[in-house]
Amino acid sequence: MAEANASAVGALLNGIDLPASRDEIVRYADEQGADSAELAALRGLQEREYESTMDVVEALSPVQPNLPEPEPRAPRAESGEPPGREQYTR
Repeated sequence: MAEANASAVGALLNGIDLPASRDEIVRYADEQGADSAELAALRGLQEREYESTMDVVEALSPVQPNLPEPEPRAPRAESGEPPGREQYTR
């Protein structure tokens, strides 16, 4: 989000009733006097419910890395006797 500052948009959204859809967020920002760059950025959000202003800010300017899902691994075989052998399970 180069043209609009994500933190400024977050501040602009203070007072909105959340959760809110993208369209509700755009409408609220427009009522609060958002400029064209801020409105364009908000219109570019994915259509879903946003739970908090930080949720909106994160969607506009992601901070968290988008990591791939780890591949499931089979459990490893036991490595030998437990410490204390049969006393371990008593």
